[in-house]
Amino acid sequence: MVRKPQTALLLASPEDTEAQFYEALQGGDLERLMAVWGDEDEVCCVHPGGPRIVGAGAIRASFEAIFARGSVPVHPECQRRLVVGDTAIHHVLERVEITDEDGVQSAWVVATNVYLKTALGWRMVAHHASPGTSQDVKQEMSIAAVGAPTTLH
Repeated sequence: MVRKPQTALLLASPEDTEAQFYEALQGGDLERLMAVWGDEDEVCCVHPGGPRIVGAGAIRASFEAIFARGSVPVHPECQRRLVVGDTAIHHVLERVEITDEDGVQSAWVVATNVYLKTALGWRMVAHHASPGTSQDVKQEMSIAAVGAPTTLH
């Protein structure tokens, strides 16, 4: 079993782990990003439009290729959370900033992040992201507007 870096020991809640994940994406920090992942052989990741990637080594290689093009300007929005025992599932609407000749545009990604509580704190065991649509944004904004709960227990 590979031990996680000391900085990973600060992941006291699923929310801490998720914040570290998105900060690592925004900073293009591969080591910090991999520190949030669990040690289980079956950890998996699906990038928008991509295949399922299984195992920490394969996940690391996929993010290394992504970071070779630069950091990922992604911002988690409209998070919905379900926590049952030592498992947390977060449904996240991600806003990705894309710069083109017209300036900065927003693209949307619908993601599900799964976390498990381990002896070393909460760790990500799955990240599944799919291209989002304007309908996803409208739906999440209407839910937020009526004050529906975003944390379910």
